[in-house]
Amino acid sequence: MSTELFSRGAKAGLSCTALVVALGAGVTACGADDNPLAADPYDAADQIAFSGPTEAGKKADPDKPLVVTATGSGGHLTDVSAEDATGRHVAGELAADGSRWHSTSPLAAGAHYTLTVRTENDDGAPGRKVLTFDTSKPATTRRLNIEFGPEAGTYGVGEPIVAELDQPVKDKAQRAIVERGLQVRSTPAVQGSWYWVDDKQLHYRPRDYWPANATVEVRSTLEDIRIADGLYGGSAKPLTITTGDRVVAVTDAATHRLTVYRNDEKIKEIPVTTGKPGFETRNGVKVVLAKQYFVRMKSSTVGIAAGSTDSYDLPVYYATRVTWSGEFVHAAPWSIGSQGIANVSHGCTGMSTPNAKWFFDNIHEGDVVQVVNSKGDPMELFDNGYGDWNLSWQKWLQGSALSSGPQAATPQADQSRLRPQSL
Repeated sequence: MSTELFSRGAKAGLSCTALVVALGAGVTACGADDNPLAADPYDAADQIAFSGPTEAGKKADPDKPLVVTATGSGGHLTDVSAEDATGRHVAGELAADGSRWHSTSPLAAGAHYTLTVRTENDDGAPGRKVLTFDTSKPATTRRLNIEFGPEAGTYGVGEPIVAELDQPVKDKAQRAIVERGLQVRSTPAVQGSWYWVDDKQLHYRPRDYWPANATVEVRSTLEDIRIADGLYGGSAKPLTITTGDRVVAVTDAATHRLTVYRNDEKIKEIPVTTGKPGFETRNGVKVVLAKQYFVRMKSSTVGIAAGSTDSYDLPVYYATRVTWSGEFVHAAPWSIGSQGIANVSHGCTGMSTPNAKWFFDNIHEGDVVQVVNSKGDPMELFDNGYGDWNLSWQKWLQGSALSSGPQAATPQADQSRLRPQSL
């Protein structure tokens, strides 16, 4: 390896020497002496004007944009950057002719900023000016606080990120400020977006499921950022979660089979029974919400009268929850004669006790459970668990306040009878 590096360096030196001889220009053809871009930047103070305060003790109004302009004395702007002491950058736009730069994202109140302005004169020489300033504190103490979910831990690849706001945000421009400040970073990187479920809740998901064995970091940069009149960003505890293997379980209600895939490899096929007529299992993609070794399932909790032909009160084991209204994948030894043959449950996916234990042991919160070929209703998007993956990517993007298209209508809670709920 060292020989190869030396050879390349020698070739580079010979090429430079040959160029010098050809130009008759001496060492300056390959040096930096006459290269204006390599010179130390000059002080560009006389070439710029800044909208912020320059007097000692004066503070900038965080509600007003920053503006930097070239004064016209033989130079133009090439780059402007602004960040506060915590490392938060201010977005901005630079005019094509380098005459003006202005900020496009709000400043934080009560913060210390460093503004770095780079210029270039008519001869191409670089200029530089660094300015510092403080912003005034807000007159109000009203804050928008945010809580991220789920709790830190390891989840399946279907787990969405949830942001809960402690106050409603309805205006789209204000939502855009909030959304820009909620940052999600995954390793490996994937394309993702927030979706406004309602005025106080956002969900974040990638275009496809999260990568297996990924790290997802979530944080807010909204603290002390003005969101609306009298409302500033508050605190938000950062969140880091990881994903495990890509585990997807697909239940075909027509063939009465549940097939489990791990990292796209089929690892188990289980005979099952799903919802009978009138109690059909919901179609679509669901996400595992929780696992319970034992659940007492009673029909009276879902509106089925005690003593009716459909009433039940049963101990259920190895119950994997996929909806809040009571749809589980669980052991159903009473229906083993129908499993793999017919759909006889009240909406849950039932299987033998050994198969239910295997499923319970190999499935985790955040893993994906999908039902196909059922005659049941589609899985609700947000009101009954995580149905986020049932929206196409294009429709998901419409739920973002940063979308250029019309915002998707917020799904309303299902007011119909909750079914299927259990068994």
